[in-house]
Amino acid sequence: MPVPSAADILKVLESDFNERNSEGKWVSQDDVRFIQILSENIQQKEDGHLEMPLPFKGPNPPSLPNNKKLAIIRLQHLKKKLKVNQQFYDHYKACMEDVIDKGDAEPAPEVAVGDVVCYLPHHGVYHPKKPGKLRVVFDCSAKFCGISLNDTLLTGPDMINSLVGVLCRFRKEKVAIICDIERMFHQFFVTPDNRSYLRFLWWEHGDLNQEPKVILLDNTS
Repeated sequence: MPVPSAADILKVLESDFNERNSEGKWVSQDDVRFIQILSENIQQKEDGHLEMPLPFKGPNPPSLPNNKKLAIIRLQHLKKKLKVNQQFYDHYKACMEDVIDKGDAEPAPEVAVGDVVCYLPHHGVYHPKKPGKLRVVFDCSAKFCGISLNDTLLTGPDMINSLVGVLCRFRKEKVAIICDIERMFHQFFVTPDNRSYLRFLWWEHGDLNQEPKVILLDNTS
């Protein structure tokens, strides 16, 4: 079965939610480049997952400053919070172990001379309606020397549908179906040559008395 291109996916979404066309939304040159990057580089792995590059704004991966110092400072603040809140620590540790055990992250290789790396600070967020459900958020917008990883990435076209359209379609038929993709952002893998931009620090087995290890995200989050 051939892998659908990003352009094909965009066409399907637009045909399903055609109320977007009447809202006067326009597609910028950056949006076109975003679609082009995915169309030309997205591929399907043997296990069925899709693998794609990070959508950098420029033609080449950016040369970001090594922000490990920022990641260490943020980790020290996180460590203080983990030490004073046992429940928060237990939930955070379980979340990190889940990410690593399921292959979404792995120990990072040593940095070679000339390699560009980026470290993602992270913090925990509880769902307002699920007090026991913690999600670890990797902060791609954290700036170091005036720039963040997000500053170098294309955002892609606006695919948000109008609430009016959603409600109209919901009332159109007798039965409405909704679904939720489990761990959706971990289902898309990043090409190996872009993964050095997705490093983060964490303690092995959650042991706060050890020195933190450098971990590498294998897929987007």
